[in-house]
Amino acid sequence: MIRLNLVLLLAVLASAFYLVHTQYESRRVYAALDKAQAQGRRLDAEHEQLVVQRRAQATPARVQQLAAKQLQMRSVTPGITQYVNPAASPAPTTETTR
Repeated sequence: MIRLNLVLLLAVLASAFYLVHTQYESRRVYAALDKAQAQGRRLDAEHEQLVVQRRAQATPARVQQLAAKQLQMRSVTPGITQYVNPAASPAPTTETTR
């Protein structure tokens, strides 16, 4: 009878330790999940902010301003337009020298 009680006591103790270990692992995994979800929300917010910044950088007015300032480009006017007449220009020759 004493042996049966000791075996049952050991079984209860092993079960209790296993339960404590399982609860600890569950809490650890839940904390890691919560941390990952928070990081995901932060990355989503950062992505949205970058999309808004990209849209602001690509507005036509900004592109025109950068083209005028950095590339010294100017708007096309009939006074500065040069027309090329393909009949008047000499055709390229394809000579091969050996």
